[in-house]
This record gives sequence, structure tokens and C-alpha cells, in this order.
Amino acid sequence: MQEPGAALRSCTQVRFTSPGSQPSPVSRVPCTANLSAASPGRNPAMATNTTKPLCPLLEQMTQLQSHSNSSIRYIDYVSVLVHAVASLLGLVENGLILFVVGCRMRQTVVTTWVLHLALSDLLATASLPFFTYFLAVGHTWELGTTLCKLHSSIFFLNMFASGFLLSAISLDRCLQVVRPVWAQNHRTVAAAHKVCLGLWALAVLNTVPYFLFRDTIPRRDGRIMCYYNVLLLSPGSDRDATCNSRQAALAISKFLLAFLVPLAIIASSHATVSVQLRHRGRRRSSRFVRLVAAVVAAFALCWGPYHVFSLLEARAHANASLRPLVMRGLPFVSSLAFINSVINPLLYVLTCPDVLHKLRRSLRSVLESVLVDDSELGSLGSSRRRRASSAACSPGACRLSQRGPLRLLGCLQGERGVSPPRGRARSQDERGPQSSEPMIASS
Repeated sequence: MQEPGAALRSCTQVRFTSPGSQPSPVSRVPCTANLSAASPGRNPAMATNTTKPLCPLLEQMTQLQSHSNSSIRYIDYVSVLVHAVASLLGLVENGLILFVVGCRMRQTVVTTWVLHLALSDLLATASLPFFTYFLAVGHTWELGTTLCKLHSSIFFLNMFASGFLLSAISLDRCLQVVRPVWAQNHRTVAAAHKVCLGLWALAVLNTVPYFLFRDTIPRRDGRIMCYYNVLLLSPGSDRDATCNSRQAALAISKFLLAFLVPLAIIASSHATVSVQLRHRGRRRSSRFVRLVAAVVAAFALCWGPYHVFSLLEARAHANASLRPLVMRGLPFVSSLAFINSVINPLLYVLTCPDVLHKLRRSLRSVLESVLVDDSELGSLGSSRRRRASSAACSPGACRLSQRGPLRLLGCLQGERGVSPPRGRARSQDERGPQSSEPMIASS
């Protein structure tokens, strides 16, 4: 009886007897067939994957062998530990954000944006344990093709949804400054939810190609890759041309739609707001503005390297010298992109000053003090501050300081029996579902 590795060794001897020579396409088919038959415990149905056409980069990735070096194993152990901790933290953090913002806070336009961002991050961190398992079992995908497609699709869905939602947040802030009257009449919680649903639909539409092309591909050493094969559907007669065109289309489209265009919208919106406020002699000091800036910076730093390597990957199909760099770098930058979903919840809390003191009091009070609209935005900002400063607290209930309406907001939130001043017009950010909480100005 032939030992399990014999077929693999004979395959290697046949293909590489002449040093430096390239194996012909004809010689690859019997080699792959021997590998499928020789792999112990291999599902016979997986053998059909070995006959599928592969792009040059993907074909070279199937030739990679597992390493037994102790330093490599140590790096693998550390990688598994880091991903396990990140997945646990991400699930807990985003779950808390969703609960507090969605169930314990009054619904405003600002909280609607953050709610959908947290939902996107929760989906991404919920899929991270599957990738951690992939690393833990030796970089082999043992969960089947369906989960491979779903796991990868969630990654790209989070990528598109995050970019679209950050763009919407920046445009929302810009409209409050440039068109305050229009924002007063149209900026509602219901409208924000509709915009978010439209952005989710657009993100799903852009994710469909990655779902269709994702596949499980066996390697020579018996491991299984979960990777996208652009030749999976209608490979065409010219393999190289099809690989180059489809890979370039995927890389450029996600770079433009999920990264470059959102960053351009964010930058132009913030520049417009800064110019408008400078003309009015006002300064931007909102905590929510600082929060958006921090989230955008984290988005650019975490997703930027991934898009750079995606463009290099598209070039690697025609340029063989780029393939080693792409194969080594893509796993690291993909993990960095996943970490973005773990960082965002920390930014929601850490942008609030005196965070440790406020965390002892209530996570809800921390988020409500951060997710409040900029009181200096819009034409009604100064009048709201005057009305808020005239509101009186009951004796002994709280102390008012000179730090502006944000401190007053936290004070009023601590006294549930205090009602807002009569006759005050409701903010456009407060229209939506009513709650049992006292209505507090969210300007």
C-alpha cells in the first residue's frame, strides 16, 4: 500500500526534474489528480476543485508548503491569540454600543449614524472567530464553501458599509452648516434610517461579486484555501487576459467606492464646514466632530494598506516579481482591516474627557455626552444655548458650571424629574420615536 505522501513526492519529482524549467500546462493535470487521490481524509467532492482553472497568482499560492520552523509556529500562536482577543473584544464592545445607543438613549440623527456603524462593526467581529479558527488549525479552511463565501462577504460588506456611512455622516454635518433651514425641516430620525437602509443596499450590491467568486481551493500540501477565484464563472478562452481584467476591475472598484471616494467626500465636507464657520466667526468644539475625525483617521489607517495591497495583487497576475510580496503582505493587512471594527467602539468612549470617571458613573452618560450635535452648527445654535442656560435645576440636584451646554446636558440627564423649558421648538435631531426620557436639547 502506498504511503499518503508518496503520490505527492512522485508528483514533485515529475514536475521539477529539470531545474529552472517551467512545467507545461499539460503536466499539471495528472499532478493535481495524484494529489487529490493521495490526500488522506480528503472529501472526494473536493477533487472537482482541482480541475478548475486558476489565475497565475492563485496557482502559485496552491504550491506553498506548510512550515515546521519553530519561529514560524511561534508567530502562528501569537497570531491566533491576537485574533481571538480581538474577536472577543469586538463582540463585547460593539454589542454594548448597540445596546446602549439603540435601547438606552433617546434616538437622534447622530445616534442613528453610530447605531448603523456599530452594527456593521458587529457583523465584522462576529465573522472574525471563523478566521481565528482557520489560523488555529494550521491555515486551512475546514468549514466548507458556503461559510467561506459568507465569511468573506461580511468582510467586504463591512468595508463598503463603513465607507458609505462615514460619508453620510460628513455630508450630514455639512448640510447643517450650509443649509440650516433645509436641515431643520428635513433632518429627521426616520430620514436618517432610510438613508442608512439605502447605503446598506448599495453595500450589499457591491459585495455580490466577491460572494460569487469566492471558493475553496486545495493546496498541494493538503490544506484548503478560502480565496476568490475570478475564473470560477465563465473563465473565457484567454486565461491571463480574463484574470487581469477581472482582478483589476475588483481592485479598482473597491478602492474607489470603499476608500478614495468616501475620503474625498469626508475631506471636502469638513473643509466646507470649516470655511463656513470661519466666515461666521465661530469655532468647532463639538465632541462629536472630534469623534468623527478619530473614526475617519482609524478607517484610513486600517483600510489604506489593504487597498494598496489589493492594487498590487491585481498587478501581480501579470508581474511575477510582485507575487511574493502580495502573498506575504495580504494576510497582515487583512487582519489590520478587521481590527478597525474593534477600534471604533473604543473611540466612541475615549473621545469623551475624564473617561474613567464617567465610566464609573454610566456608560450611557458617556455616550450621550459624546453623541450630541454640535451646538454651534446651524442658525439656531446661539438661541438654543440661551434657552438652555435659562433652564433651572431643582435645589441640590446639580451644579452648573461655565463649560457650556454640554455640561448642562449632562446635568439635566442626571435629574429625571426636570422638564425642558416650555415653548422651545424641538430640534430637527429629536424628531422620531418618543421615549419616556425628558426631552433635552440636542443641538
